[in-house]
Amino acid sequence: MEFAELVYRIFVKDGAWLTILNGLWATVEISALSLLFGTILGAAICSMRAGKIVPLKIFAQVYVAVIRGSPVLMLLMLLFYGVFARSGVSPIAVAVITFSLHTAAHVAELLRSALMAVDMGQVEAARTLGFSRWQAFKLVTFPQIVRISRPVYQSTVINLIQWTSVVGYVTITDLTRVINNTAARTMQPMITIIGGMLIYLALSYVVHKIFQFGEVKK
Repeated sequence: MEFAELVYRIFVKDGAWLTILNGLWATVEISALSLLFGTILGAAICSMRAGKIVPLKIFAQVYVAVIRGSPVLMLLMLLFYGVFARSGVSPIAVAVITFSLHTAAHVAELLRSALMAVDMGQVEAARTLGFSRWQAFKLVTFPQIVRISRPVYQSTVINLIQWTSVVGYVTITDLTRVINNTAARTMQPMITIIGGMLIYLALSYVVHKIFQFGEVKK
């Protein structure tokens, strides 16, 4: 059988491409929502850790330590088979909650590191010139945090997409599960898995180009 015909049979024939597209959409949907909520929550946790309220600082430190030190698959299974087992919450929603919590821990830490790298002398100079605390943060601190944290944040986004490959354990038909099912159905694991890897690489490339475009715009 010619290679092109084999690829057609695996990825196109009988609507296989639609199944793969649906799995890809599930991966993108979970990743995008988790990134959004995880970034917002991560910023809040970073604010707690950088603040002066001791209970909130302790909570933020414990949260980051526990979540970053726990395998994301174990967290996903704990929430799906334990916390939300009888709640009626959809598997997609549980996955988004899981990866939002996980992403938040990483975002909080990278934001804290970026905040610590900001030159506080510039902030003090802005305050001396009559800027309010909010104005100094918006005009001096925040742009530097964005610039410093961008490379690590880009890696976090790519890692998040890869982390979502475990959602098949909680009955979600994502890209990885579709590829696995297709490999079993066609009895062609090598070509099918390589095809799946290429799709994940394409997603990573899209993320890279988005961040690159943001740098050019600036």
